[in-house]
Amino acid sequence: MAWVAGRKRQEGRAEFFLAGRNVGWFVVGASIFASNIGSEHLVGLAGSAASEGVPVAQFEILAAFALLLLGWLFAPFYLRSGVFTMPEFLEKRYSRGPRTYLAAISVVGYVLTKIAVTVAAGGIVFETLMGIPFWWGAIAIVALTGLYTAWGGLRAVLYTDMAQMFVLLGGAIAVTVIGLNAAGGWEGLQTAVKPQAFSLWRDMNHPEFPWTGILFGAPILAVWYWCTDQFIVQRVLAANGIQNARRGAILGAWLKQLPLFLFVLPGVLALALSNTGVLELKDPDQALPAMIGALLPTGLKGLVAAGLLAALMSSLSSVFNSASTIFTVDLYRRFARGVSEARLVNVGRVATAVMVGLALLWIPFMDFVSGGLFTYLQSVQAYIAPPIAAVFLVGVLWPGANAAGAKWSLGAGAALGLARLSIEVMTGMNPDAFAGTVWMRLAEINFLHVAIGLFAISTTVLVGVSLATGKGSSELTVGRREIRNQPGWRGDFAWSAGAVLFVMLIWAVFSEWVLAG
Repeated sequence: MAWVAGRKRQEGRAEFFLAGRNVGWFVVGASIFASNIGSEHLVGLAGSAASEGVPVAQFEILAAFALLLLGWLFAPFYLRSGVFTMPEFLEKRYSRGPRTYLAAISVVGYVLTKIAVTVAAGGIVFETLMGIPFWWGAIAIVALTGLYTAWGGLRAVLYTDMAQMFVLLGGAIAVTVIGLNAAGGWEGLQTAVKPQAFSLWRDMNHPEFPWTGILFGAPILAVWYWCTDQFIVQRVLAANGIQNARRGAILGAWLKQLPLFLFVLPGVLALALSNTGVLELKDPDQALPAMIGALLPTGLKGLVAAGLLAALMSSLSSVFNSASTIFTVDLYRRFARGVSEARLVNVGRVATAVMVGLALLWIPFMDFVSGGLFTYLQSVQAYIAPPIAAVFLVGVLWPGANAAGAKWSLGAGAALGLARLSIEVMTGMNPDAFAGTVWMRLAEINFLHVAIGLFAISTTVLVGVSLATGKGSSELTVGRREIRNQPGWRGDFAWSAGAVLFVMLIWAVFSEWVLAG
């Protein structure tokens, strides 16, 4: 499919990086979901659920609100501006400085977190499920993914994502159904684990998922990831008009409710099977691969393994394409003015190959990653996301935000985020030396609470400096009339309201007071 989609392309930036800007809403929504759900989700979500229960699903559930915000608020701005990348949008909204900052941190972040952690999760799958040496599997998957991404650009990624979504969902459903049957049905599952495992809520002093952090900190990470990260927004930029962009985001909001049932509950199932002696679980992150290896027959095991590999390749291909787009459009073209469209596309392909190489070089350092993969990702992103989310959100909502405010906000947020990360690493390397000190107390603050503080400081600096230095200069505005003039907006609003109500229903059903009743 990647080969066919790649052949149907014109040699130009709009075609290679944004699939010609003529993608329909279903492909947009399916690609948003498939590219987001990688092996780190399949392994990390199930692993966290096997140790803590279902609260980790909150990051997936809350994505619905951010995706609706993307479709209704951000997408009209992005499409009207005609940008290829999020850093390019920041330059149009503010100045070149914020664009360079976001481009550089995005490329580095993609290589050190998204690509490396995804491949590390894939290594767990290979070793636990198939017995294939980590390096052989990792090199093969990364090389193949880089090949079809470099060949076909975003069009190959989008249509491959759509096909892989169905394989991924089918495999996850099979694991859930067979695992539930092995556990003795829903009643057997409830008997084998504590009732709190099914509650999405934890008290505010919980080390990983305090309810205050979930309600006020996790949405900040969600706005950054779903509304401002090139990795996701590139799919919306490829849409054929605002209506298709909005409907694709709405579809994504509905699809993001599936991980609770397809990826998180299997982790609870693995815990139940481990408690009853059916399954041997040495490490929580082995929950899903161990279930596949122990419960599924040979033929079905191969199908589900294909789904896992599809998820890995889908996530990697999206990162490769997004990172190469940012490098080409926001960094390379800045220093190589007047180059041809064909040259930019070739540079994008070379950049993809470089990303593959950097990912492979970084893999050995993943041994230093501590804790569960999914929680690790969220904690690192909590130190990156707040200032970026602030300059985008305030910049879209308030025309008075200016370039000086954005620069100071990004600078202050980056400095504080780096300081927190340094303190955490320093105290983690030698906890005895810092026991009882102020540094240890700072390091022990939950990462979601840290995100709230960083976002508040970044927003205050942005607004304060903008007010002190003069009038904003944004011409990127979209009025409510433009939304109302789009055909079909009433139906889209109904589907959006339905998604919100469905989230409320999930919150109510998976609450401790309901379970206790």
